[in-house]
Amino acid sequence: MRSPLGNLPARQHLPVADATLATGTPVLDVVIPVYNEEDDLGTCVRRLHAHLSATFPYPFRITVADNASTDLTPAVAKSLADELPEVVCFRLEQKGRGRALRTVWTASEAPVLAYMDVDLSTDLNALLPLVAPLISGHSDLAIGSRLARSSRVVRGAKREFISRAYNLILRGSLAARFSDAQCGFKAIRGDVAQRLLPMVEDSGWFFDTEMLVLAERAGLRIHEVPVDWVDDPDSSVDIVRTATDDLRGVWRVGRALTTGQLALDRLRRPFGDDPRDRELSGVPAGLARQVVGFCVVGVLSTLVYLALFSLFRTGTGSQVANALALLLSALGNTAANRRLTFGVRGRDRAMRHQAQGLVVFAIGLALTSGSLAALHTATGAPSHGSEVAVLVAANLAATVLRFLLFRAWVFPEPSPTTSDRSAR
Repeated sequence: MRSPLGNLPARQHLPVADATLATGTPVLDVVIPVYNEEDDLGTCVRRLHAHLSATFPYPFRITVADNASTDLTPAVAKSLADELPEVVCFRLEQKGRGRALRTVWTASEAPVLAYMDVDLSTDLNALLPLVAPLISGHSDLAIGSRLARSSRVVRGAKREFISRAYNLILRGSLAARFSDAQCGFKAIRGDVAQRLLPMVEDSGWFFDTEMLVLAERAGLRIHEVPVDWVDDPDSSVDIVRTATDDLRGVWRVGRALTTGQLALDRLRRPFGDDPRDRELSGVPAGLARQVVGFCVVGVLSTLVYLALFSLFRTGTGSQVANALALLLSALGNTAANRRLTFGVRGRDRAMRHQAQGLVVFAIGLALTSGSLAALHTATGAPSHGSEVAVLVAANLAATVLRFLLFRAWVFPEPSPTTSDRSAR
């Protein structure tokens, strides 16, 4: 269902010229979350400030976000803010990198928001390539990737193994396509952050991963920048605890995505921003994307159907095997098309959609069963291969009919009147 918040505006080049003229309004706000970093903070901030002053063509700000430090970090941060006009400090009374980023990013008026770790493990020459796609309007988020093929990384075998294993877990469990979730070098457009951050629950190290997964699932564009990265041997991160918390986060996010609890539609870009959704002469809006999605789901459903038919066929007759295989695959097909092809999320009317899908299933059953009956009438005792061939042809015809019924009856496009009413 469409959320009352509506869509994000279409991507466009940020009005950086206006921001340059506006006194005190930075184009880029770089946040450095710290906890007990009194020794390294001064060197880090001065180095970053010098780099931005020499290379970044627009106004910028560096925000030191202190996560309840118990040493002299707050005093060092205040001293840096007094020394450098582009530096500000912010104090939080609770720990958590995610909490610090959410708090500062939400309050910032800068159109581009970024963060990096205090150790500056990532080469700063990647900072401008990181934020440039956000300024130009090409992308919504940008991340530095240590696992890109052209990245140059120096770190121990243990950290390398953990990083790659974690990203394999994300790809296998959450179908993530980005390559590096935990590199402390990321940026996001301010308008996207205002919609996305309230949906991110984690306040610790899993914050990055959750933000990226939700953005990717909502169809936002994530730009990846290969980086040069040198491991900090004195890092205070508790690897075991962090890994445990991350796995809990993977389970929580995966469950939320599966049950449709997240209103990701509020993050989608409007019609026309995606070239696959542009109007074509004689083609209804959104048809091209729906056809592609339906075909992908249809291919997978057909494979599942054939596997189930072959399995059930060994213990029952062909008609019973066909009915059982078609029923089970139809339930999965309706659920997959509901979410992936037609973009319907949440539990509202889910049972109704499944009931309508069963009606469509009955039509497909009649078509495929009729084809089987006709085959048996014509040949008497057809081979298993002949049955499969006939069923494939019948299923192709049933698939076309299913798409038309899904689009026109089960998941019809809401009328303007209905959309306006739901928006209220």
